[in-house]
Amino acid sequence: MTVMSPARLQVMWNRLLAVVEEQGQTLIRAAFSPIVRECGDISAGIFDVHGRMLAQAVTGTPGHINTMAEAVLHLRERFPIQTMKPGDIYMTNDPWLASGHLNDFLLMMPAFKDGKVVGFTSCTSHLVDLGGLGMGPEGSDIYDEGLLIPPCKLVDQGELNALLMDIVRANSREPIANEGDIYALVACCEAGVTRLVGMMDEFGIDDLEELATYIIDTSRRGTLDAIAEVPEGVYSNMLKMDGYEAELELHATLTVSKTDLHVDFTGTSGCSKKGINVPLNYATAYTVFAMRCIVGSDIPNNAGSLEPFTVGGPKGCILNAQRPVPVAMRHTLGQVTPDLVLGCLHQALPDQVPAEGASCMFDLPMRHAPEVAANGGREFAIEPVHNGGTGARPHSDGLSATAYPSGVFGSQVEITESVAPVVMWKRELRPDSGGAGQYRGGLGQRIEMSAANDAPFIVFLSVERLKFPALGRMGGQPGAPGRIRIKGQAQDIPGKGELRVEGDDYLIFETPGGGGFGRPTDRAQDALALDLMRGLVTADGAKSYGGEK
Repeated sequence: MTVMSPARLQVMWNRLLAVVEEQGQTLIRAAFSPIVRECGDISAGIFDVHGRMLAQAVTGTPGHINTMAEAVLHLRERFPIQTMKPGDIYMTNDPWLASGHLNDFLLMMPAFKDGKVVGFTSCTSHLVDLGGLGMGPEGSDIYDEGLLIPPCKLVDQGELNALLMDIVRANSREPIANEGDIYALVACCEAGVTRLVGMMDEFGIDDLEELATYIIDTSRRGTLDAIAEVPEGVYSNMLKMDGYEAELELHATLTVSKTDLHVDFTGTSGCSKKGINVPLNYATAYTVFAMRCIVGSDIPNNAGSLEPFTVGGPKGCILNAQRPVPVAMRHTLGQVTPDLVLGCLHQALPDQVPAEGASCMFDLPMRHAPEVAANGGREFAIEPVHNGGTGARPHSDGLSATAYPSGVFGSQVEITESVAPVVMWKRELRPDSGGAGQYRGGLGQRIEMSAANDAPFIVFLSVERLKFPALGRMGGQPGAPGRIRIKGQAQDIPGKGELRVEGDDYLIFETPGGGGFGRPTDRAQDALALDLMRGLVTADGAKSYGGEK
């Protein structure tokens, strides 16, 4: 075999990155559900014959991408490669194997060239409803939360598993959307296989072995070089969270050596009786993502760059939930783990780590009230996503109404109103919600809505930072906490639980702001003046900076 030059291998690596991006865009463009086609709640990737991730689409959430990297290894082990045929596609939504909760379907398809398997494509996306109690935290175990599909063959040599599709449709309040989203996932896998094999034909290679070795070894070396720049030591951090039945503590201990970074969750609160528990695969995905944002952030995400980062925690803690606890809203705490581990990294690299942000999406699954369906009214299930502000960065302000760490785009007003009988009366930034600092935290937003047809509907609440706001760093002030209420009612609504919204209710959501970075008195005069002019900071809010300058 002729050994290829590094230049040729690099060109092929770049082509592989283009292939996975086309694969991801195929999924988004073919999907039915707004959370996929509008918000990009997906992942797509290419793997070698051993199940090691070589490339991932830029579009996608860390919770899908980094769990997919491990899930393909599980499926690869479960189904012997010698039994695979061209056109086969395997799938599962098992939370502990795939992406942490039932609503994410993960598919894997072998790529064949000259009659043998040369690699795999895989993808994940969110299905809006799989029955059970609905997409909320109210389940008492995984069986309350909907349909669990163990690893199985979705497509057999090009023939779709019709019985499985019937079962999925029969267990959903949105059967058409689910069916369409599954077809989109299939199309995504097929597009990846077609482009991968086409690339191999173009470059005249019969397998991916040499390219895979180059990608993984190069990425691992680059990551180890980046880790060497982090001071060795043991760093600990704790976050207090709102929780459900009671407040929670999330603990992390980061151990930095010359060759790896390891995070341990010992000390973290135990599991909840409600569905905010987090399987370790999902907690690991976001924890590693946060470390990768700071350490070797310019190195593509693949098996080589992921290898030096490891995560563990005691079984039964809320970040290492064990079967069969409920996990439907695992993102509520799972997406806070970046702030948790970044608090550790800040101690080692104080000039590189941003302040805390809203973190958890204001993910608001909603559907018709039970009596609406019984009376022949309009049935629907939708999951609009709204975001708070990110933490201020060491050298710039935080981002307003921006999803970090999920990367999921906020739901558009017009799309939400077109697929559900609701009216979005207002969606605007919240002045003064970003924590004051030399660099200001990103602003949260205010959303006001009501029913469009005077019919009641249900909202499944599972959000964070209503009690404990995002903290600033290096003297920066905390961002504003979130708030949920119904206009005219004195009492605020808790952040978790099933909320019934009557036909004449006017619902108001205020998402949290990000923490500030640096002392407020150090903020540049022209930056504060611009904030005041744009209405991002009010005259009263300017007092946080030592008075208007």
